[in-house]
Amino acid sequence: MNKTIIGTAIITALLTFFVTRQYFTPNDEIHEENHAEDNHESEMNFSQELMDEFGIVVDTASGGNLERTIELPGEIKIDPDRLAHITPRFDGVVQKVFKQIGDRVKKDDLLAIIESNESLTTYELRSSIEGIVIDMHFTKGETAQRPDHFFAVADLSEVWVNLSIYQKYLSQIEIEQTVNVIYNSENHSVKGQISYISPTLDERTRTATARVIINNAEFKFRPGQFITGEVIVDNTYCNIVVPKTALETVDDKPVVFTVDEHGIEPKSVTFGKKNHKNVEIISGLTLGQSYVKKGAFVLKAEFGKESFGGGHNH
Repeated sequence: MNKTIIGTAIITALLTFFVTRQYFTPNDEIHEENHAEDNHESEMNFSQELMDEFGIVVDTASGGNLERTIELPGEIKIDPDRLAHITPRFDGVVQKVFKQIGDRVKKDDLLAIIESNESLTTYELRSSIEGIVIDMHFTKGETAQRPDHFFAVADLSEVWVNLSIYQKYLSQIEIEQTVNVIYNSENHSVKGQISYISPTLDERTRTATARVIINNAEFKFRPGQFITGEVIVDNTYCNIVVPKTALETVDDKPVVFTVDEHGIEPKSVTFGKKNHKNVEIISGLTLGQSYVKKGAFVLKAEFGKESFGGGHNH
């Protein structure tokens, strides 16, 4: 009987405590607690070790120049003034061949010896320029005749980039504009300037040609190689510029993952000008604020998991 009375008294006391607390706790305090929970329910905490493992890179929001570009297809061409077709002076039998395709030659290097059909005397065929043998039609013992037999020697230390300008872009492309010539899948590029724009359109493609002359001392470019040319038509300073790798979409809205002492959180942003690398942030990110510059797609995947409904610790 005594145990029943004591148990009833304890339960009554607990109920009284909780009811009293509900009625007498200030509303502001309850609101602040709920607000704090709401603020942090979407935040994630990652250790530095885990961030390094996933390739997550944090940077500070800052301004910079944003280039607006027009992307044009192009092809590497040999400068005709740097290409020599060396042919025999007289028809005759090839006695010796000294160079092959791919060989580097200097001016006056010996290419072949030919015995003339008329005089039966031999004469030498020498290179007229310094460069690389890119083509040849010479075989020992055969009869060499013009123009079928020749050595093609090209100086590739400087090459042309011929860009195709679509009609809709003609009014925006001008001589001396800067061009980023992208030459591989990693978006490696070199800069050059437009030195020539054709006055007529190609009858087949209906495009004009813009020429960029670039140094090729390291032989990064090969004639016949397709490239992409980004013509810079505008260059504007923006208060906040971030790489496109920082942008993700959450709930159909563009977001940037910000970083503070509480963790990592997606923030909705609006953006303005952009190019293939960077984008201007108009709102949602402030100067000096830390954000995830690279690896945001990993955070988006984590954020989408149901286990991240509340506080998230890793």
